[in-house]
Amino acid sequence: MEYRAVGASGLRVSRLGLGTLHWGRDTDGDEAAAQLSAFVDAGGTLVDTSPAYGDGKAQRILAELLDDVVPREYLVIGGSAGIDAAAPGGHRVDCSRRSLLAQLDATLRELGTDYLDMWQVATWDPVTPVGEIAATLDYAVSSGRVRYTGARGYLGWQLATAASHRGPGRLVATQAEYSLLARGVEEELLPAAAHHGIGVFAAVPLAGGVLTGKYRGGIPADSRGADDVHASEVRSYLTETSIRVVDAVLTAADGLGTSPLAVALAWARDRPGVASAVVGSRDLAQLTGVLSAEELELPAAIAAALDDVSA
Repeated sequence: MEYRAVGASGLRVSRLGLGTLHWGRDTDGDEAAAQLSAFVDAGGTLVDTSPAYGDGKAQRILAELLDDVVPREYLVIGGSAGIDAAAPGGHRVDCSRRSLLAQLDATLRELGTDYLDMWQVATWDPVTPVGEIAATLDYAVSSGRVRYTGARGYLGWQLATAASHRGPGRLVATQAEYSLLARGVEEELLPAAAHHGIGVFAAVPLAGGVLTGKYRGGIPADSRGADDVHASEVRSYLTETSIRVVDAVLTAADGLGTSPLAVALAWARDRPGVASAVVGSRDLAQLTGVLSAEELELPAAIAAALDDVSA
């Protein structure tokens, strides 16, 4: 697998990342172990986790696999803080120094590791001063708990505001949804990231599986779109526009002799500024399809055609 620098930093990651969103909810420990082994065997390094993933179970599963299945030093582990899914409504976002450091320490204890390679502020907090958040990130890096920092879900102006602070904990990455069906980040976020030397982790690059073509003829009974947890997310992509885009992806895949998954993933992976495309898989079979996409380089003409149809 190829590796890329994250923005203007010295951090290098695999250009495909392994998401653990499903671990503990749709994916049990044995299946997670098989995924992690296959991912590392293929040369993958970036593993994305969060206290909120898998109903709070994803980090515990990952902790059981570190060193027993894959040596900790083989991985670039990314975590986050700032959202407490268990808190009552209206109090879930808290990026104060107190909350961020408490969540960071809890994550390190749960994972059984001394540091995170990448620690991201999980969302914009309109209450906590940006300077306080920046000072907290500086402290996390200076204290050795964190190697690099980033942000998730920021708008362009929010990222630019946060990036103006240039201490040891300066932002080097931003994570945002980016796919052929979600290109809104191109308007402001990606230009802001490029201007400030911040790398992009493209999340949900397959649009909840819609870009694989599996929903072209309806919603399969065994798909994410058929379960209550993910149904609304998947159905939000099922529009007249998505039908046109998916048809173009299917046509491109047929012409290239590859899968629609590989086409859609390669498009997101190779967009300007993207350091890694992070994909979560429910099982090893899905991950195998994701890893096979590493071999595909989209011809410029096909990438341009997909740009046009999805614009």
